Amino acid sequence: MTSTVHLTTRKLRRLSVMSIAGMVILGACGSSSSSSNDSDVMFSQMMIPHHEQAIELSDLALNPAAGASDPIRELAMQIKNAQDPEITFMKNWLTEMKMPLVADEGVDHSSMMSGMLSLEDLDAMRTLTGAEFDQAWIASMIAHHEGAIDMARTVLSDGQDKDIATLAEEIIQAQAAEIEALRLLAAPA
Repeated sequence: MTSTVHLTTRKLRRLSVMSIAGMVILGACGSSSSSSNDSDVMFSQMMIPHHEQAIELSDLALNPAAGASDPIRELAMQIKNAQDPEITFMKNWLTEMKMPLVADEGVDHSSMMSGMLSLEDLDAMRTLTGAEFDQAWIASMIAHHEGAIDMARTVLSDGQDKDIATLAEEIIQAQAAEIEALRLLAAPA
């Protein structure tokens, strides 16, 4: 299992490097070459806090007090390093489109953000340590990534912006690979 997880980790690193390179290229190209619609805007506005929570979850795993295992800590660092540039890209894209960074506060968008943990869930995770933390983190991150993949598939179906579509495809590819790695880590030894 260790060699399989290690191979998956190498594959994930390559995806992260490709994702960051793609974000740099997309940022250089700008979004003016393609049209966008409300689905593209909503995706970005919703994916920003979704990614921010994934980074918060990663920070929990990286906190020495959690006692997370080395494979969990390594994956948490990878998730953080991949999603941080994506947040920057989406914020820049929304700014370029002259759109607010957050969705209309008068509309309930919670159904569009599956996989998000409640404040109570996050607080409960902060009380866990060691193997118990690892298992809760794995389950939470799998659900979180599945939610992001659903959001990305929706924008691929409904959106128009080519740069957002490219980002959505990268999110699907990277997070599906991370789910695979998480499931390997959750499997009994």
